[in-house]
Amino acid sequence: MSAEATNPASPGAVAGPMTGAVPSPAPRRRSLPRLDLRRLGRAALLGSATRDRLPDAIGHVVEAHRAHHPDADIEPLRRAYVLAESSHRGQMRKSGEPYITHPLAVTLILAELGAETTTLTASLLHDTVEDTDVTLAQVREQFGEEVRYLVDGVTKLEKVDYGAAAEPETFRKMLVATGSDVRVMSIKLADRLHNMRTLGVMRPEKQARIAKVTRDVLIPLAERLGVQALKTELEDLVFAILHPEEYEHTRALIVENAARCDDPLAEIAAEMRTVLNEADIASEVLIRPRHFVSLHRVSRKRGRLRGCDFGRLLVLVNEDADCYGVLGELHTCMKPVVSEFKDFIAVPKFNLYQSLHTALARADGQVAEVLIRTHQMHKVAEAGVIALGNPYAPPASSEDPADGERADPTRPGWLSRLLEWQRAAPDPDTFWSTLREDLAQDREITVFRPDGGTLGLPEGASCVDAAYAQYGEDAHACIGARVNGRLATLSTVLRDGDTVQLLMGQDPASEPSREWLDHAHTPAARIAIQRWLTAHPAPPEAGRAGAAETSRESPAEDSATPPPSSTSATGAAAASGAPLTPAAPGRSRTSRAIGGAEASASPEAVVADRPGASIRLARCCTPVPPDEVTGFAVRGGVVTVHRVECAAVARMKGTGRAEVDVSWGESAECRVTLIAESFGRPHLLADLTEAIALEGAEIVSATVEPPTQQRVRHTYTLQLTDAAHLPALMRAMRNVAGVYDVSRAQHHVPTW
Repeated sequence: MSAEATNPASPGAVAGPMTGAVPSPAPRRRSLPRLDLRRLGRAALLGSATRDRLPDAIGHVVEAHRAHHPDADIEPLRRAYVLAESSHRGQMRKSGEPYITHPLAVTLILAELGAETTTLTASLLHDTVEDTDVTLAQVREQFGEEVRYLVDGVTKLEKVDYGAAAEPETFRKMLVATGSDVRVMSIKLADRLHNMRTLGVMRPEKQARIAKVTRDVLIPLAERLGVQALKTELEDLVFAILHPEEYEHTRALIVENAARCDDPLAEIAAEMRTVLNEADIASEVLIRPRHFVSLHRVSRKRGRLRGCDFGRLLVLVNEDADCYGVLGELHTCMKPVVSEFKDFIAVPKFNLYQSLHTALARADGQVAEVLIRTHQMHKVAEAGVIALGNPYAPPASSEDPADGERADPTRPGWLSRLLEWQRAAPDPDTFWSTLREDLAQDREITVFRPDGGTLGLPEGASCVDAAYAQYGEDAHACIGARVNGRLATLSTVLRDGDTVQLLMGQDPASEPSREWLDHAHTPAARIAIQRWLTAHPAPPEAGRAGAAETSRESPAEDSATPPPSSTSATGAAAASGAPLTPAAPGRSRTSRAIGGAEASASPEAVVADRPGASIRLARCCTPVPPDEVTGFAVRGGVVTVHRVECAAVARMKGTGRAEVDVSWGESAECRVTLIAESFGRPHLLADLTEAIALEGAEIVSATVEPPTQQRVRHTYTLQLTDAAHLPALMRAMRNVAGVYDVSRAQHHVPTW
């Protein structure tokens, strides 16, 4: 591995563990003194320590390790250092320092973050197999299979050409090399951090190339694994290399703020301590200065910065319940900005992060952001998967994992899902394009399922993404959704806190639409859809039809007619195999029609208080028994009958039109127009007409409107022998898969 030498003029100005003293934000955590690489180099040149004595060179590592693991056995670390030092002896970095200083620095980074002994042992040895005569067999013999596995994984990562890391196949190889053990990637991230800290001796063009790969690949991976301490420092180092002018401007802002006499964050912190002490809540209130990139983003968003913009306030407590106690006291005794409250304890982020977020306002209008978490939550927030101790210890249950299978220590299992995505993707380009979109997402939303479960999705995700997150490839059968109780199309963009109920079709022939790719943002959704489309290519003629086919009819509608069992007296044309015929040109709202035109017969069921008058049922509301009805006399001695709640009734009353008393006679036969709202799917038309026929209704006419956002509207004019059967008929139509509503027609026609 080509680790480089320290350059005092390089962007070592970024705050973080093992960096120099510069005018920058205060460290975000208590860290050990900086490791003196030159002193370590002199110690290394003196040779190995005696068998029973701990080498001075790894004293810092052991001290940091025991701060997190007081009972740790340090003998493996001693032996690993002895082997690494003897193997690398004579190898020098470009700065002239002994090469052993690099694995020591990488190991110290991991030790400060709380990595367990096995990871630290592998870190000390991570370059031996690649750069020396040490073999994997030797590593296994002296340190065991676990350490050999990690060293092998890091060695394979080093063979990936990071100069071409943006190439799809290269990145796939990197993931395969990582395997199923996140500790491999943890060592790689620490390795990259140290190399970025010491990048100053490289040519500017090479610095820029390495920084871009770090920005595009490794920083997003650090975010996904929850290792914020590494992610934020890597961001600042990349920022300094790729955007030196903005970096210097941000640095100047920090220096200027540090010279201010007043410190509003310190004043708010003191007030918070008083409030929490009086409430008898054991807590620690700290000021967390923003790192360079974070402050730069705030500056671009808000313009002129004020004192509270330069940091956040962190409250650390012992128990989960204390977090909510702190929140209650602060919101009661101080002035909260309620819109800024977020609960990441009840609903953790995808990368293990847990905290309560809120904000407090000062009288001068400044707002301080506040983070509330336990000490353990803070440890995980900083170190992510590294803070999990030994995630691969044998399970407590009697059920052992299958041979070669490793349990994923991260609750959301992002890395495991990543490996599944790369295996499922039909080609490298599909995997890479979808993964780049996922890595570019730095914000997440949480949506709720009706059963109380949650789904973590990237910001901007749609119902399509939710479907594949919940059901995997079974989401091919999804036909729609309800968002917060309201019907929604699959293209609907979800917001944080939404409740999503996914509506699944029962037809095994259900299939995803190519249009879904326009609304899918997660790799799980895009890869599953792309994989299905690749396995089921559209016929050539479908491609030539192009947009004309889309505008002509729904791709989900099936032109097949209902089976013979659905025949009825006047609906025989629809059931006997007669094809659908285009609607008349003047009927702009319809695309296809069955049978004849809509009828407006005057049934003898209606008795009017006007002898000899002709009766006409209004087409605007299609009244049927036992609807409450009223009538109005129109030209030609005709009485039109409306439902009393019809909008036309109010209009005619408003013009002074006199009502005519009408009532239903003994005959129960009626004609009614129903509208079925549905999500498009194959065979929907056939299933609807069959349901209508089984209820004994005759289809007088039927129209299907062009689909809109995967929704299809069917309009049926039906003849019923008994109006009492109408509720049962509407229920039967609603029970057809894909139909989400059936209602009586409300036509807008001119008033007579």
